[in-house]
Amino acid sequence: MIDRFKQGFQEEARELLGELESALLELDQKRDDPEVVGRAFRALHTIKGSGAMFGFDDIAAFTHNLETVFDQLRKGELAATKDLINLALAAGDQVKTMLDAADGRGSADPNRSAQILASLDSLTGSMPAPEKLAPVARTGPVATEGAVSTRWLIHFRPGPDVILNGTNPLLLLREIRELGTLRVEIDTSQVPPLDAIDPERCYVAWDLVLDTASGKEAIRDIFIFIEDECEIRIEPAPGDASGAEVAPVPSPVSPAAKTAQASAGFAATGTGVASSIRVSAEKLDQLVNLVGELVTVQARLSEVSARRDDPDIQAISEDIDRLTAELRENSMSIRMLPLRNTFERFRRLVHDLGIELNKQVDLVIEGASTELDKTVIDQLNDPLVHLIRNSMDHGVETPDARRAAGKAATATIRLSAQHSGAQVLIRVSDDGRGLDAAAVRAKAIEQGLIDPAAQLSESALFALIMAPGFSTARKVTDVSGRGVGMDVVRRSVEALRGSIEIASQPGVGLTVTLHLPLTLAIIDGLLVRVGATHFVLPLANSLECVELTRQDVQDAHGNHLASVRGETIPYIRLSEHFVIQRPPPEREQIMVVDTEEGHYGLVVDEVLGNHQTVIKNLGRLFRDVPMVSGATILGNGTVALIVDPHRLVQSVIQLSRESRRSDGRNRRTPSKSGRP
Repeated sequence: MIDRFKQGFQEEARELLGELESALLELDQKRDDPEVVGRAFRALHTIKGSGAMFGFDDIAAFTHNLETVFDQLRKGELAATKDLINLALAAGDQVKTMLDAADGRGSADPNRSAQILASLDSLTGSMPAPEKLAPVARTGPVATEGAVSTRWLIHFRPGPDVILNGTNPLLLLREIRELGTLRVEIDTSQVPPLDAIDPERCYVAWDLVLDTASGKEAIRDIFIFIEDECEIRIEPAPGDASGAEVAPVPSPVSPAAKTAQASAGFAATGTGVASSIRVSAEKLDQLVNLVGELVTVQARLSEVSARRDDPDIQAISEDIDRLTAELRENSMSIRMLPLRNTFERFRRLVHDLGIELNKQVDLVIEGASTELDKTVIDQLNDPLVHLIRNSMDHGVETPDARRAAGKAATATIRLSAQHSGAQVLIRVSDDGRGLDAAAVRAKAIEQGLIDPAAQLSESALFALIMAPGFSTARKVTDVSGRGVGMDVVRRSVEALRGSIEIASQPGVGLTVTLHLPLTLAIIDGLLVRVGATHFVLPLANSLECVELTRQDVQDAHGNHLASVRGETIPYIRLSEHFVIQRPPPEREQIMVVDTEEGHYGLVVDEVLGNHQTVIKNLGRLFRDVPMVSGATILGNGTVALIVDPHRLVQSVIQLSRESRRSDGRNRRTPSKSGRP
């Protein structure tokens, strides 16, 4: 139980540190915004209070001192400066290190904590020296010389699940006692009979009388992280006079009324519904895997019902088909998370790199509420890190260079996301110097990536920057220039079955667009047949299906071209590309798909219909076959390959270019007899 609560604290603390970092970076832009200061203070206060409850005394003591500084900021006694914000960011990093150390990952240097606190002391002049740090929980009242004491009446009734959620109310009372002289009366009227007591529920309440020089907000701050689940009233005592004898605490409800309400209160708390729960990622993955297996079994049932003329079996199959589809949609939606937390994380990266590179950059985030599968989000961090680092180092100019170019001294990097069918488009753009197409071409020729006589479109030329080891940087820095960043981006995005599009205009900026699938687990597909072999085409890329007759083939005079609604579309025969031996059918069908190279046709023997596709990895044997993104098991137990239309078209185009290049070299190279 204790380990579970400690684990819960660590998860909550990491979320709060993310909130703290976000607030600090926003505070760097809005130095006088009290709401932002309040966000940072509340995050620190919660980490301190929860840390003390669960035995993380080093974190609680360290955070307590940082909290004191932000309390002074709230009261207007200090001003938010860049140095103070940078120190607070460093303090947040130190708390993360301390959390990792408590979890058995590395160790935290106590000297680093002392250095941060010493630096805070030099900035504020109000922090205790590191060697004199007192523990957070003290046992006696705090005397404030010359301060006027006020008597407060506090009614504190914790929610029934407060202990279950990891809060110890007694530690809160101890923290209240630190503010002054405290008298406590306990209300046990709602404690049920012994056989009805749940040890994980709280049944008692407290009425407190506190004499303190602190204000009402200081008292309320103690309850700040549980106030939504508790009944709390803080009022000045009637006829308050400093030093007067403590009067009896008025009871908000008479004992008889409390007793009468007890059973109703317990019944009500027993039916409370939580708005959300925390579930481990492993359990979600297991759920999706089980749903995937269910989809496969349902496909087998549909196969059997189609073969048998039994209305009962067919009705059951249709019901299970409907329920399976709903379960699949529901389970997939559970794993969909907004990109906000992932995007907000990069504010710190831009802030730190701006200091390191002496550049002024604003990060603008758009579409942060766009949702994406958690498994995709988990693998998205590295590509975005490399793209932003490249923009900061290569794309964005220094303030002086921007002024000379007639631009604002502060550059803008824009990180955005939006849905596009069954894909999410994530763009990283900057208003920097952009790509120099001539420099990219020269570097590609130098590295032997292209032939000097090759004529490439601008998009194809820019795509070369993702080749391994490719870099146009004149020198290597700690940030970039080694030629590995964009290669990492390309490999990471391809591993997610995505694609990359690069657009640039010299002097205006660069935009990199990542096309990513919504999910990596289950997709809607079209089942097609070529001979006895089955393939699945992603439904999101499929536009329409038209017939390809022998007459159409003759009219094209041997070219793989077809006219579809007045548009001439090139097509690829899957039988030829995958070397499938079968007698030529009388009629074939062209599945028109949308790819990065435009509309293409995939020629198949028959389109069988929609298919819920559970994606299975093919393993190491097929990892170098880019045009296939996975496989699925059909209802009859056979395996169907999932075709990636983008990669298939790119592969065919690349083979065609290499073939033409090879033919050109053969024509230029004389034979041994001296003949061409």
